[in-house]
Amino acid sequence: MNQFLKGLAFAAGTFAMAGAAQAQVKPAIVYDLGGKFDKSFNEAAYAGAEKFAKESGVAYRDFEIQNDAQREQGLRRFARDGFSPIVAVGFSQASAVEKVAAEFPNTQFTIIDMVVEKPNVQSIVFREHEGSFIVGLMAAKASKTGKVGFVGGMDIPLIRRFACGYVQGVKFANKGADVFQNMTGTTGAAWNDPVKGGELARSQIERGADVVYHAAGGTGLGVLRAAADAGKLGIGVDSNQNGLFPGKVLTSMLKRVDVATYKSFADAKANSWKGGVQVLGLKEEGVGYALDDNNKALVSADMKAAADQAAADIIAGKISVHDYMSDSKCPM
Repeated sequence: MNQFLKGLAFAAGTFAMAGAAQAQVKPAIVYDLGGKFDKSFNEAAYAGAEKFAKESGVAYRDFEIQNDAQREQGLRRFARDGFSPIVAVGFSQASAVEKVAAEFPNTQFTIIDMVVEKPNVQSIVFREHEGSFIVGLMAAKASKTGKVGFVGGMDIPLIRRFACGYVQGVKFANKGADVFQNMTGTTGAAWNDPVKGGELARSQIERGADVVYHAAGGTGLGVLRAAADAGKLGIGVDSNQNGLFPGKVLTSMLKRVDVATYKSFADAKANSWKGGVQVLGLKEEGVGYALDDNNKALVSADMKAAADQAAADIIAGKISVHDYMSDSKCPM
């Protein structure tokens, strides 16, 4: 090969490498059951992806599964098409992520709400019990009956963690309060059954609950509607749901799945993406409570001060919130 051809080949190779470097960030999301517009968990991931796309100009792809078998199919399709990082939303994606990540060791995967121990997997989990403690405290302070409720989605340890933290917060503010608890079901359908969610909320309200917190995905929309229709207060979860029923949602326990998704994409773009486990609680601003124009009239100065002080004390270690997933004996 003469010098001209060598130079041409080198230039072409350099151009290809530069192009590959610019194209290496090709993000994607596989949502959990319930879909990206569930106004809750999945939609928080969507919001984070949208923020990244608007700020960076980098497009992303997403996929809404319709059944369990599509988890693995969706992840593998994205990996084969060169997408990376791929965010898998929800603990139910764990086995699919573990399998597909092993098949594509050079692809970056992020799973939310579960730990998958692979070098090319970033596992992001949250201290939901800390955020739930804060909204439980607020629920107790807002309640006029001394009775509040909790409606969970699928009956799994993760959702029991929400419930346990909530009970601790309620009891911290009012030792004599009653907390009614119901789970919606034992399958993935429990995340998308607003009719059942409404029924459970109404049964708790009939027993005297005047504040009802949900951790139930799309099912929770029925919980919030039932509370609003009954003239009671709901508490949202994951995304800021205060605006769904303005003046009828005391607050929302924010679980920053949007931040986790955004950071996965942004870190990959900045070449700082790392595998391993990340745990996000109050200290890391991974959980918290929502205060905006839709609920500010419901949150008194005393309530806000108490919530903020409790959060500071949890961060400082002065208040220890029991984690149901470490020990299923929840203090009541």
